[in-house]
Amino acid sequence: MEDLTVINVELRGAIKLSFENPLTVKEVIDSNADICCKLLNNGEIPVAVKVNGEIADLNFLINDDVRLDFIGSSSNYGRRVLERSFIFLLNFAVSQVMPEYKAIVEHSYHKSLYGRFRNYVPKAEDLDKVKEKMKEIVEKDLPIEREYVNKEEALKIFEERNDEDKIRLLKYIPYSQVPLYYIGDHFEYSFLPLVPSTSYLKTFDLKIYQPGFILILPDEKDINKLSEFKEIVKLFQAFYEYKNWIEILGLVDVSSLNETIEKGEVSEVIKVAEALHEKKIAQIADEICSKLPDLKLVLIAGPSSAGKTTFSKRLQIQLKVNGLNPIVIETDDYFLPPEYIARDEFGNYDFDNPNALDIPLLNEHLNILMNGGEVELPHYNFQKRRRENSGKVVKIDNRSIIVMEGIHALNPDLTTLVPGYMKYHIFVSALTHLNIDNQNRVPTTDSRLIRRIVRDSIFRGYGAIDSIRQWPSVRRAEDLYIFPTQERADVMFNSALVYEFSVLKLFAEPMLKVLPSHYPEYPEAKRLLDILSHFLPLSPTEVPMTSILREFIGGSSFTY
Repeated sequence: MEDLTVINVELRGAIKLSFENPLTVKEVIDSNADICCKLLNNGEIPVAVKVNGEIADLNFLINDDVRLDFIGSSSNYGRRVLERSFIFLLNFAVSQVMPEYKAIVEHSYHKSLYGRFRNYVPKAEDLDKVKEKMKEIVEKDLPIEREYVNKEEALKIFEERNDEDKIRLLKYIPYSQVPLYYIGDHFEYSFLPLVPSTSYLKTFDLKIYQPGFILILPDEKDINKLSEFKEIVKLFQAFYEYKNWIEILGLVDVSSLNETIEKGEVSEVIKVAEALHEKKIAQIADEICSKLPDLKLVLIAGPSSAGKTTFSKRLQIQLKVNGLNPIVIETDDYFLPPEYIARDEFGNYDFDNPNALDIPLLNEHLNILMNGGEVELPHYNFQKRRRENSGKVVKIDNRSIIVMEGIHALNPDLTTLVPGYMKYHIFVSALTHLNIDNQNRVPTTDSRLIRRIVRDSIFRGYGAIDSIRQWPSVRRAEDLYIFPTQERADVMFNSALVYEFSVLKLFAEPMLKVLPSHYPEYPEAKRLLDILSHFLPLSPTEVPMTSILREFIGGSSFTY
């Protein structure tokens, strides 16, 4: 009798299973559902996998002994897999019920996705038809399969479909074999793995949101629960304004930026992008001045790596141009000693919690200043983790205005003693940038993460692994404490620069490539590398010394 070949499968280095025949990862999961469920958090499912350290989709065929580490739907990488899979589902449904139109997914919008149709403003009944078709496809549980084809074959497929964005992108796709996912004759390029079948995509909603639509995704923690969509008008306006501006520049996606770099015409793009920032900052300064003399306090908040500090410094210059004397208060200088700061779930001091600040002292100082008194501003020594006397005594006069910057600056608890008419709220964030193509978007948070990785490495002595490891905690704090305050903003400033990924690529790629594949942070590093691989590199030589980008790559004319 012929000996059977036994395939040994190790789950997360702890659980060992044996199989007599080759099988897919999905089949391993289906036949050991209870075991696999225990390896994930409550409310999540596996949506991708690491096979011996390398990322694959769940249709990966196991022919030999392997170690499997599941990527759950609530992880950052898993969320991106789900998101891209929902976009695939949407596009497939559109191709069935509205074949004359193409859907373009542009950016995130409060845990959902905003998109539109090319050259068409949809009606509610259009979206109803697409949604019903999506539900029908999900119910049929159609397999989503992958095929690697050479670039010439991929080009033919996209030419037949008249996918101009894919045709242009093929030139810059860094693989000789292009990964295409498909259902029937519907093909899409995706550098991320997709879920193995449409039944994984049960929880969603599709709503009209003129001039486009909103695709509402599952809750981050529970794939069976729908995320709550919340409209934030100023945020959408900032997105829309930026989209219109880059289209005027002729930059609709990564390929168009790459073409500009190849032609040696990117210098003009840099100048215009930086000029736009300067114009917006000057407009904000002018608006502040228009509210004088009642206005006394300018508040600047935003998430990590948004460029708040550089924005604040540039705003101060514009306020001086208008004849004002800005007095700067950094909320970080009001941190409490560690023994008064709560710890997070990992046992680390939770400096992202607003209660880590001495809020009573901050309010007291603001009250004294508003009433004509003087105060000595504190200085927080992060090495000693203690406040110190700064020797900086300040007092406001009729030419003075207080500029207070920090991640919690828009939290009303920090300024309870200051009347509303005396305050002006600014929210700074890198809101959007170029997508790879119409279906493969670059998440709005990724520019901040890559900025942080580069800055932490250059200025703080942290490796990419440390920055990626801390990022989920940073994002949780942002969702809890920072992003809810953006609704208070009088104005939103988009700190994204259309060319920044091409510059950051030179710094970030070497930092990310050294992460070993067995590290838990590897999927995120690989995803970021895959995004950056689509961008041509760009030397930072022409980046102005006052640019927000200089806060992260160095060479700024400002002192931080």
